[in-house]
Formats: sequence, C-alpha cells, structure tokens
Amino acid sequence: MAYTVRGNKEIMPEGQYPIPANTFTLAESLKKGGYVTGAFGKWGLGFPGSEGDPVNQGFDTFYGYNCQRLGHNYYPNHLWSNRDSIALTGNDNGKKEQYAPILIQKEAIQFLEKNKDTTFFMYVPTIIPHAELAAPEHLIEKYRGKYLPEKKFKGTDSGPEFRLGKYESQDESHAAFVAMIEVMDTQVGEIMDKVKALGIEDNTIIVFASDNGPHEEGGADPKFFNSAGPLRGVKRDLYEGGIRVPMAIKWPGKIKPGTKTDLISAFWDVFPTFSEIAGVEVPKGLDGISFLPTLLDKPEEQVQHDYLYWEFHERGGRQAIRKGDWKAVKYNVLKKPNAPMQLFNLSTDIGEKNNIADQHPEIVTQMKALFLEARTPSDVFTFNQVSF
Repeated sequence: MAYTVRGNKEIMPEGQYPIPANTFTLAESLKKGGYVTGAFGKWGLGFPGSEGDPVNQGFDTFYGYNCQRLGHNYYPNHLWSNRDSIALTGNDNGKKEQYAPILIQKEAIQFLEKNKDTTFFMYVPTIIPHAELAAPEHLIEKYRGKYLPEKKFKGTDSGPEFRLGKYESQDESHAAFVAMIEVMDTQVGEIMDKVKALGIEDNTIIVFASDNGPHEEGGADPKFFNSAGPLRGVKRDLYEGGIRVPMAIKWPGKIKPGTKTDLISAFWDVFPTFSEIAGVEVPKGLDGISFLPTLLDKPEEQVQHDYLYWEFHERGGRQAIRKGDWKAVKYNVLKKPNAPMQLFNLSTDIGEKNNIADQHPEIVTQMKALFLEARTPSDVFTFNQVSF
C-alpha cells in the first residue's frame, strides 16, 4: 500500500480513517494460528462497518468505543458490541449512570472466563486516562481535597456537541485524575486475579504499556503530578516525554521477576515478538524486530534496530529519529522542511535540554540522510493535518 494509518483522521459522524482491507494485523495472524481474539476498549482504525472495523481485522469479539473521538467521553450514549450499537440509556439527558470503563471491563472478564480452556489473545486498549476527567462520584469523594490546589476545567456540558467528543467540565481535575488511575489499577488487578483464579496464570503472558506520554487536555495536569518525570514534553511531542513509555511484562517461568532491560524497542516490535511466541509465521516486510531473545534473557541473540523513526502530522508537523544514544528532532517541518534539527545525546541528557547539533556536524549529516530514508510520503496523512 502507498500508505497506512499514521494518526487520527476523522470520519463523521463516528470513527476514523480505516486501515485497508488487505492490512494483515496481529489479531489476524494469531487467529490464523488458532487463537480466539478479543478487543475491549478504544478502537480508532476504521469507522463502524468499514474495512477497518475491528471485527473485519481479525477480532472475534469487540466491545467498546469504535471511535477515538467519542472515546473522550466516559458516560457515552452508546458502545459497540461487535457490529451492534448498544444504547446506554442510563446516560440520557446528561445522566451519569453507566460508566463505560466498568461496562467494558465486565465484557473483558467474561471473555477470559469463556476462553480459559483454549488459546486466546485479549487486547485491552483502556480509555483511562484519555482526555476527559470523569469517574464515579464515590471515587472522586475518596480523593477530594487531597491534591490541592485543585485545577478547574471548563468544558462542554450541553448543546449539540455534548458527549460527542468535547470534554465535560471538571472542577476537581486532580481528584478526578487520581480516581481514574484507581479505576485502571483496580481493573488491571481484576484481570490478573481472574487469570490466576482460572488456573491459567502459568501459561499466560500479560503485557502492560502506554501508547504515549502524559496528556494535558480536559484539565489534566502532568506538571502537578510530575507525570513525565525527568523527560521533556508530553503527548504529541516527539521529545522523550511524548514517546517514551513504560512496558511491563509478566511471563511465569520465562521472565525472572524484577528484571529490567535497556533494549531500545518500539510498539511495532510487538507483532513479530508475539508471532514468534505463538509459533505463527512472521509476515515479511515488517519494520518490527522480535524482542523475544531479550525476554528469555538471551541478549547475544537479540537483533537491534539501526534506528527508530516517528512523525506527527499536526501542529506544523514533527519528526524524530533515535539512533543509539543520539536523538534528532525536527519541528514545524511543514513550513520549514530544511530547518536546522535539534540533536541530543540521551546518555548524558535524558531531558533533552542541550541541543548539541553544532558540535557534531557528522551526526547531523547522518540524521539528515535517515530522515529522507525513513519516510514514505502519504497523500492521506500530511504535515498540515488537523484532527480532533
């Protein structure tokens, strides 16, 4: 294909630009290998009924938000169960009786129970914490007044755009944020407890990771919570604070508890890794590299990336490359494609505070060549893109 989905491109009234029908997904790969597949949470790779709909891309079961934009709202008008739109009447007329993360979690647990005696792949793209800050009142009450001074956010609480992607107001953003983290933490624990109770703990791999750094929308306050730690930037930045995320993996009998790795890896490495673990053929032409040798503590067998490349299509266009300890960043590439790049050495400057491009012209030359090599232009996803 000349392009694949590289970001959010809205399709109204619900959904995003779809991944093509001939895209071979991880779910399709594992399903071909005999796995039952389920996804529970937020999609965003194809509007309902399109070729990108999760049930058309290898998932036997889907429950949640098809649309990432509508996934901004935690008390939505509906959720999707496979091809059926499930009305949530408890949220009609501004009511807050059906908290979507709880409904989605119930379906995920049922999937585990139903498939405990077979091989399965369960994907849980939780919406917590997405953008809107909202949680059941009893949880907000638990943290009320404990994270002062509070931050107030004025959002959309009525009108034609209400609960169609716009964030609702929140007078206690800090308490709400912590309450949401408790929901997520509890639900991760419920999944792990269920796996143990079903007697499949020793034969189940559990992976927990984030898709990006902390966000600032909807009243979120990453500075207050020091969410990015020593890293620079937040979600949508291509500095480390926007793209470096934690990943924790539990694999009883294979991964020694408490071990860590400094392997430079990325999400596109998950496909070949899971394929190798499952014993299914790894598709040709993937950018990803299996990190199974690292999981099995066989570093001598681990193939590593020559470099990693990222791009972001909004806010004037942004690009970044990491090669070893070197990190090159370019902003405003739409208007200034040849503007000087920033260069950092992450081994000594994890906060990307010191641009040392002038001191290393040979590295800058290498990075310029890699920027040209890494990118295939797209007619659909361009650097002047705007999405919700």
